[in-house]
Amino acid sequence: MSRGLPSREQALKLLVDTGCPTKVISHCLAVTELAQQIAAKLQRKGYPIDLDLVEISALLHDIGRSKTHDVEHSLVGAEIVRTLGLPEAVINIIKRHVGAGITETEAVCLGWPKDVYVPQTLEEKVVCYADKRIDHNRVVPIETEIEKLESNGFFEAAERVRNLHSTITQILGEPI
Repeated sequence: MSRGLPSREQALKLLVDTGCPTKVISHCLAVTELAQQIAAKLQRKGYPIDLDLVEISALLHDIGRSKTHDVEHSLVGAEIVRTLGLPEAVINIIKRHVGAGITETEAVCLGWPKDVYVPQTLEEKVVCYADKRIDHNRVVPIETEIEKLESNGFFEAAERVRNLHSTITQILGEPI
């Protein structure tokens, strides 16, 4: 493991070994592909971004779905990779990828431990954004995710997704 990161093959094996369904693994692979494309574009534009961290974290972002499919899969996944000894950067990406982030107020309402659940680093934002753009295993317009959130009454989360989309496209200087 480089810098404590598993290889791609090891990360995929972790998904299988923890019991992630095939559909979840397929989703994780699609998120990884898009996240890698975005990260590579950012790197070409001169942004310092850890491509290996993006790849492995994107692969593992939904590992918590091996145990639950509710919003808490992010906390469960973070705990799984923590027990495996993976770096804090991977843990944070997994913990912060849902809903373009969970605010402190939302975390309290969910009964989550006090922590930061909104993407902070460029790597966290890229994986979170790529996840919002993948429906099952295909890329969809960002409006699809926004409409889904709004139709379920998650207006603040929809706004965070809009803002994340704006941030990513602005720093890229092009639509994705």
